[in-house]
Parts: sequence; C-alpha cells; structure tokens
Amino acid sequence: MNPFHRIAALAFTAAALSAAAQDYPTKTIRLVVPLTAGSGADIAGRIVARHLSEAWKQPVIVENRPGAGGQIGTQAVVKADPDGYTLLVQSASHAANPAIYKTLAYDPTKDLVDVAILGITPYAMVVQKGGPYPTVKALVDAAKAKPGEIPFASAGVGSSTHLAAEYFAQAAGVKMLHVPYKGSPEAIQDAMTGRSAFYMAPINTVIGQMKDGKLAALGVSTAKRSDVMPDVPPIAEQGLAGFDISLWFGVWAPAGTPPAIVNKVNAQIATILASPEVREQFAKLGITPSPMKPDEFARFVRGQIETYRGIVKRADIQPL
Repeated sequence: MNPFHRIAALAFTAAALSAAAQDYPTKTIRLVVPLTAGSGADIAGRIVARHLSEAWKQPVIVENRPGAGGQIGTQAVVKADPDGYTLLVQSASHAANPAIYKTLAYDPTKDLVDVAILGITPYAMVVQKGGPYPTVKALVDAAKAKPGEIPFASAGVGSSTHLAAEYFAQAAGVKMLHVPYKGSPEAIQDAMTGRSAFYMAPINTVIGQMKDGKLAALGVSTAKRSDVMPDVPPIAEQGLAGFDISLWFGVWAPAGTPPAIVNKVNAQIATILASPEVREQFAKLGITPSPMKPDEFARFVRGQIETYRGIVKRADIQPL
C-alpha cells in the first residue's frame, strides 16, 4: 500500500470509529461480572446496569461468569470485540490477582482499558459479640502474646478479605493464623461463633448480623467512618495511624476500545453515580460513589496493584 492509500485507510478507519462512538450504543450491552450473584460487584453492577439501560434506551444485561478468582469472566471480556458492547465489572480482586496467581491468562494493564470506578466500601473488622476481643488493642495484644496462634477467617486464599487481614497484621506488627473458607458465609459464621478471632468483612455482607446482635465491629478499614456504621471508629484511630484499605468496584473494556466510547461510558456512569436514587442505594450497601476520569482510574488501579503486591510479598503468600 502506498503512503497515500495508507493515509486514506487510516482516515476512513478513524471516521468510522468516530461515527460508531457517536451512535453508541445501538444494541444490547453485556456487563460481565466474574463473581457470583449477590457479590458486591454484582449488586453494584446491576444497579448501574438498570440506569444505563434507562439512559441509553438499550438492554444492559448482567452476566455472572465466576471461577478461578475472577479469571474466567475477565478473560471472556479480554477476548470480546473492543466495541463497547462487552464490559467487565470487577472488584479490587482485579488488582490483587497479579500478585496472587503465578500466571494470568491476561495482563490487567495491557489487555483491558480502565473505564470507571463505581464506588469504594470499607471492610468491617467483625468479631463475636461479647467475645474476648472488645477492642482492636485487645486483639493486637493477644496476637503479640501468642505469635501465629490467633486465627482470622477469610473468604479464601488470596481473596480481598484475606489480603485486608494480612494488611492489618502487618500494620500491627503481629503474626496471625489464616483460616481460609470457600466464601463469606462460612467466614462470617466462624467469626460469629468465635472460632476465629475476626473477619475483615465487606460491610454489606454483615449488616444484618450486626443489627441482630450476632457480630460486633471493632473498626472500619478506611480512614473515615462509614455512614452505614457511624459509631464504629476507623482502625486508624485505634493505634494504627495511616491504616487504610478498602474494597472497590470498577468497569473495564477490552483493549482497543475507542477512547470516545470509553469516555462516553465513563461520563454516563458519573451521571448515574450522582443521582440521589443511586447514592441512596449504594449507601445502604456501605458503598460511597467515587467517580474518576478514565486516566485517573487507571492510575488508581496501578497503585492498587503495587499495594497488593507489597502485601502478598510481606505476608510470604505463595502464588497459586
């Protein structure tokens, strides 16, 4: 192809992409959630999906494709056409997976485009109501007195709840015993019965048990208090200054998706997150809407990847 034809072809392609972005969307959009139904990412994704559908007058369906720590669903999005009609809705696990798995079938920073963050929610450090650990200090003191013996529950090896607890142990300068389960229900039960000293639970998973008096929260994992648990102080205010880790949910598109489409999705999600109805729905789940532009979200994700790599390395967690 001579230079003139090459330039003409590029110009034609650019014009076609621009037109496609301007008309987008013209058909059904799939939001792939690589986690089980009822997970935080799934719930947040379904709320946003309904409002995207209303705004764009097109069907927006949520498709759960769990497995392999989110890799199965994520890889399906990576392989999809980069046209904006297949998007990924995932949690902070997206940033943790590069440190947890020896090999990933995809590169989270090269095979996907960061589109938008939906929101951030703290973990609640929950313990048995009336149990032996009434404060964060009591828990830390016990762990210092019995290095490697005080157990904590998690929703699985390498899960966000596991890494949040390891981050706590590192911040406190203690060694603790990890007791992994296959999901949150078992970990919550373990904390309720006192078999494990604590569980770093996504807030939305333990609101009911706390209202029923079956669990107590010693602290929240973010620097600020949660509107859902305003009486529960941050862990950072209880002797661990600077402690701050959260669960978050975001949206990604396959690499190669036109920037105009990425920006259009980002802008629409920002509008949705600003609506009183969505803010109220998110608030009940303990999620704070936290809109970012695509480039800002990309920097956030890369920072989180490095944070989790540090946690995994310090905890000497062997990659799966």
